[in-house]
Amino acid sequence: MPQILFKNLNLLDPRWNEPRGGYEVLVEGDTIKEVSSKPIKAGKAQVVDCGKRTLMPGLIDCHVHVFLVEVNFRLLEAMPLTLLTAKSADLMKGMIDRGFTTVRDTGGADWGIKTAVESGLIPGPRLFISGRAIGPTGGHSDSRRRTDYAAASCGCCNAMVYSLAIADGPDQVRKAVREQMRQGADQVKIMCSGGVASPYDPLDSLQFSEAEIAAATDEAKAFGRYVLAHAYSPEAITRAVNNGVRTIEHGNLINAKAAKLLKSSGGYMVANLVTYFIMKERAAQFGMTADMLEKNDVVLEGALRSLEICKEAGVKVGYGSDLLGQLQVEQSREFMFRAEVLKPIEIIRQATTIGAEILRQEGKLGIVEPGAFADLIVVDGNPLKKLELFLDQGAHLPVIMKAGKFHKNELK
Repeated sequence: MPQILFKNLNLLDPRWNEPRGGYEVLVEGDTIKEVSSKPIKAGKAQVVDCGKRTLMPGLIDCHVHVFLVEVNFRLLEAMPLTLLTAKSADLMKGMIDRGFTTVRDTGGADWGIKTAVESGLIPGPRLFISGRAIGPTGGHSDSRRRTDYAAASCGCCNAMVYSLAIADGPDQVRKAVREQMRQGADQVKIMCSGGVASPYDPLDSLQFSEAEIAAATDEAKAFGRYVLAHAYSPEAITRAVNNGVRTIEHGNLINAKAAKLLKSSGGYMVANLVTYFIMKERAAQFGMTADMLEKNDVVLEGALRSLEICKEAGVKVGYGSDLLGQLQVEQSREFMFRAEVLKPIEIIRQATTIGAEILRQEGKLGIVEPGAFADLIVVDGNPLKKLELFLDQGAHLPVIMKAGKFHKNELK
């Protein structure tokens, strides 16, 4: 089995508080075989001299949408799946170019695109898929125009339908969740509050009843999966957590009481700051309406405060970007926004070790130790001192490795 030996590096395992010099890392196949502060004997290994750069785990983004390839949702109505797939492939290449070797898709990506990446047909990060995001009639998952009274059309000629599902009542929710399981979902996404990018639902609306949420979490648990919930307000977060939801997505308007509940349940929050800042800057040029941008301003106001509230309550927060379409090039700017209230090592842990916990991949992702997947990046410097090294579309990452294979290697 081929071996690759990384030498002359500063090792940043996120469980530490700072990089440590003098380490070597040996990769065999798709996993890390040995990590040592002493020279590793591997005579037949390909040697990569890191030139005192920082070696660390690949990054994890726990909230992406690889199939939402347009900022303006309405454009997806006229997009066939063939074009959707081509655009999605381009977006995923950008993600791994930026050092994100793993992403959790929170509505849209299916087993087909996941298999295409796993089999090497297209370059991209590891995909943990949710299938179609499920919500009630008139909610954040209801993509129909007001002139559409019938059920949504098939997904073969309407890419937006492919990413979203409607279910009303516990029985329909159970069926929809079971269908996502049948389609290979790693986790299930439901809608518990209004959204920014959906045109007709108020941001503070409560979506899915307690019985409907409980039906979703019951089915996911029975299948060995879990539920993540789109929820902004304390009321929506509380309803979701009380009925078995494991991770709260966004959570911008969370308060101390809801954060305490989330902590006591052992749940996580996946915050997404960059999407709101960037939508305010640029989304109008791609057709986002004034009503949507007004809702964006509301959640933007609470974005940074939500991180402070979760930190005070001890809630673990994952790294998420949630960018749409053309705005996904801003994925790494999430580091910079979080840096206004968090330390660099805290943010890096959110994008590595905490992300691995959310994905139930502890010991496999987000760390550098024997037995973990060989998902590694090399950084031109110390990111704890300069988070900007994650910017510029991966320009400061001379090495990006996923599953023991080089996606990029400029240190040959």
